[in-house]
Amino acid sequence: MLYRFPVPGGDIVNSDPGAVVESHPYIQTVWSLLPPLLAIVLAIATRRVLLSLGLGILLAALLLQQFQPLSAAGHLAARVGTLFWDEGALNEWNVNILLFLLLLGCIISMLSRIGATHAFAQWAQARIKSRRQAKVMTGLLVFVFFIDDYFHSLSVGTICRPVTDRFGISRAKLAYLLDSTAAPICVLMPVSSWGAYIIALVGGILAGYGLTGQSALGAFLTMGAMNFYALFTLLMVILVIRGGWDLGAMARHEQKAMAGELFDANKGTPPGVQDHDTSGGRVADLLLAIGGLTLVTVIALFWTGARALAESETAFSLLGALENTNVGRSLVLGGLAGTLICAIAMLRGRVTAAGWLQTIMAGIKGMLPAIYILLFAWTIAGLIGELHTGKYLASLVQQNMPLFLLPAVLFVLAGTMAFATGTSWGTFGVMLPIAADMTMALDPAMLLPGMSAVMAGAVFGDHCSPISDTTILSSTGASCHHIDHVMTQLPYALSMALVSVAGYLALGKTGSLLAGFIAALAGFVAVLGYWAWRQRS
Repeated sequence: MLYRFPVPGGDIVNSDPGAVVESHPYIQTVWSLLPPLLAIVLAIATRRVLLSLGLGILLAALLLQQFQPLSAAGHLAARVGTLFWDEGALNEWNVNILLFLLLLGCIISMLSRIGATHAFAQWAQARIKSRRQAKVMTGLLVFVFFIDDYFHSLSVGTICRPVTDRFGISRAKLAYLLDSTAAPICVLMPVSSWGAYIIALVGGILAGYGLTGQSALGAFLTMGAMNFYALFTLLMVILVIRGGWDLGAMARHEQKAMAGELFDANKGTPPGVQDHDTSGGRVADLLLAIGGLTLVTVIALFWTGARALAESETAFSLLGALENTNVGRSLVLGGLAGTLICAIAMLRGRVTAAGWLQTIMAGIKGMLPAIYILLFAWTIAGLIGELHTGKYLASLVQQNMPLFLLPAVLFVLAGTMAFATGTSWGTFGVMLPIAADMTMALDPAMLLPGMSAVMAGAVFGDHCSPISDTTILSSTGASCHHIDHVMTQLPYALSMALVSVAGYLALGKTGSLLAGFIAALAGFVAVLGYWAWRQRS
């Protein structure tokens, strides 16, 4: 996911598939695929994310300005400026996310300074007796932090990293557990930022077609039952937690972690604030800081949503509040609360002025690599939006295809779009209306299966994309090298995508959710059999 909706100046996607595109040799054509492909291929080949994103950004700017260097430089400067100030107003979403990252970095550094992180690790080690239990704790915390994927990846990573480090669990495995539980849970939960956004989109689509007999919430829950990628990804996470399912590159990372190498030191220190073994701390300080951050964030989510409803003279409801909430502002308020609690603990610990300065600077410095990657990712996403890459991909679908292929094709197309653009939310905004148009024209009974396939494909593409900020922040929360997280998660994501395609082919052929689930389950067993064979050979 990259940009949320609504976003000041958020021209990355346009949910109107009939919008007119300006005549331009490179906009909404095959050329528009080159910048994201260049960035992604180079990132995987060179493992240098910033360089790869930078070259993709330069190519996109040159394409938009038809290879006029001076015009491209001016356009790029203007695009970078919109990351902070857009259409005469502060780009509040971007600024708030960056502020939250800095605040979280300070919280982690302060907790380390006062010894709370070390104390929690010792406390957990006395109660958590195995690597499996450490992974179970990481997986279960998604049900506490399910309200938002950013919130989950950064908060759970902060809590669990000291414990997983103690039990020799690689940072890549921790990043996988964070990323592969965050989006799949958020996309299934109606009471989450994702759920509220999708319900709002679906409600508009149903109203547009006059489908008054189906509520938006009921449609969302039905679509969740058909979201084979999210469901089987969570099932795969359970197997990974139980042990023995380290696929591809993950096996190498886990072997090195068991020998004490939690991450590849040859690539330097990964993003995220590193913990220090400072003794004399209290577990209560960490619990109070994380608890304060969580409580204030959740309250702020409903408070900002309630204010928006009141301003529009709309009656309050939980889903309505989440649909209209200001996630970025809520995260900053929660971050300020957590920082204040940590500051009180540091005052109680009589930390010197030099210690305060060192601690704050360490927190900021630890988050800078993730901030740099985010800024580059936001920039290329904006340029890709101007090139209308997503619309070009959507235009490739032909309406004369066999009807039973439609859900599977929509899944693949949504996954490709999310992979190329780095945004699952943008993919929802573009592809859900397109899926509705196609299914209503061909067979209205395929409306919910088609939209569910889009939801599943968007999460799949987001999981694979190195320019997705959910992927970036999962790497940051785990303090894992970003490209290592991308490459170790890829076998799991691709495997579950194959499972999902099997399910959507059966669902499209029979129209039966049960048949689709059985086909997906059979595909899941086949995938497990293949990986078991690979591990033995």
